[in-house]
Amino acid sequence: MAKHKTRTLEEMPPQSAFTKLLGIENSVCTSEEVVCHMTVTPQMANRNGVLHGGALMTLADTAAGTASFINSPAEISNTTVEAKTNFLRPVKVGDVLTARCVPVHIGRTTNVLQVTLTRGDGKTVGVTTQTHLFQAWKN
Repeated sequence: MAKHKTRTLEEMPPQSAFTKLLGIENSVCTSEEVVCHMTVTPQMANRNGVLHGGALMTLADTAAGTASFINSPAEISNTTVEAKTNFLRPVKVGDVLTARCVPVHIGRTTNVLQVTLTRGDGKTVGVTTQTHLFQAWKN
C-alpha cells in the first residue's frame, strides 16, 4: 500500500512507559496488519467494573500508531490527529483484549487506519478509525 520502503518493528523506538504499565504486547507487526493484546486488570476498570473506554482507546491508538510508524518513510514519525471509537460491548476484568489494525489509506502525508477490538470470546467490542499525520519532529 505504501509507495515508499516500509519499516520493521525492530526500527521502532522503545515501547512507552504508559503502554508497558498497561501490559500491551505486539504479536503481529507488518505493513498490512498490526495486532496487539492487553489483559484487563482491576486497575483498568471503570465504576461499573468493566474496562474503561480510555484504556480500550489506548490499545487502539497503540496498534494504529505502530501501523502508521511501520508505514512511514525513514526519518519521519507520525502523530494521531483524529480518533473515533464506537464502543459495542463491555470487556470484563481478566479478559484479554485484542486490537487488529489495518491501514485503509497510506498517503504522502496522512494515513487512515481502522482498528477492530475483540475480547477473548471473539466478539467485537469496539471499532476505532484514526487519521495519522507523517511529520519530521523538530526539537
